[in-house]
Amino acid sequence: MVHISIKIVAIVLLLPSIAIAFTPPNDKTIRNAIGDLDGLPAVLQHAFTPDKNSFDQIPEPRPGDWLALHNERGQTFDDFKAAQPNRPAQNQHVIYLQPLGDFAPEKSPSNDKLREFASAFFAMEVKVLPPVKVDGSTFVTRRNPFTNHPQILTGDVLDFLKVRIPADAFCVLAITMEDLYPEPSWNFVFGQASVRERVGVYSFARYDPAFYGEPRASGYEALLLRRSCKVLAHETGHMFGLAHCTYFNCLMNGSNHLVEADRRPLHLCPVCLRKLQWSIGFDLLKRYSALEGVDRANGFTDEADWLTRRLKNLQPD
Repeated sequence: MVHISIKIVAIVLLLPSIAIAFTPPNDKTIRNAIGDLDGLPAVLQHAFTPDKNSFDQIPEPRPGDWLALHNERGQTFDDFKAAQPNRPAQNQHVIYLQPLGDFAPEKSPSNDKLREFASAFFAMEVKVLPPVKVDGSTFVTRRNPFTNHPQILTGDVLDFLKVRIPADAFCVLAITMEDLYPEPSWNFVFGQASVRERVGVYSFARYDPAFYGEPRASGYEALLLRRSCKVLAHETGHMFGLAHCTYFNCLMNGSNHLVEADRRPLHLCPVCLRKLQWSIGFDLLKRYSALEGVDRANGFTDEADWLTRRLKNLQPD
């Protein structure tokens, strides 16, 4: 069983203070990561060929950033295929979202909007399951000793999901506005997953400024939704076997703190896009078009404009 603990602040506190040297890859390394494009349709060859006007190279990490503290060599497309990751099948083709606890409209992202975004991003059917109450009888809970916020034990959630996976599910992702912790010695965790068993749990609690006692400024709803869509797409990407990206500024970059997470774009680089397209087999232009509409409707104007330019660039003459 493979467990992935996501963006854990406690890791920063436990790791040595010596930074790890990371050098952004050169063009040859990037071309090798993308792999051989011969034999692919012209639109895919074009889409997977790096365009410096569309994709920014991954920057050198700042102190405290993910790649300053984690030695990741990167996952090429060939590495990805060799790992034999989970892929959707005719009998397992739905992404399920399992809400845990309340999603109050005034302080939570809309489940419907999360579903619409995930459906466009992965070009797959996404369904929201009936919410599960968090009352202490189903999952072990505690009060965080530092924040005094209630927290749910992640292992209990994963065990709960494993025995309740719908027959047609590709994966089941529990989402919650409650804070999480993986074991008593940890302060908190943003999420945890058992990738091979196709279940995960992710919290949006710490993406709300109010969690830290800060005021919810004008436009915080769009910020909370954007952050939630970003972590949902990133962590679901792991369900498909995508590792952290070390080639471009990409949705699949690792992040060690909220500022770094906010710097990531809401789209995939050519390396990660090729992996996801190989796994799902979606029509790339239709996916970009659907995602552009959802992003614009949600107020993610910069991402919608990027997709508009990308579609124009990829359209056949």
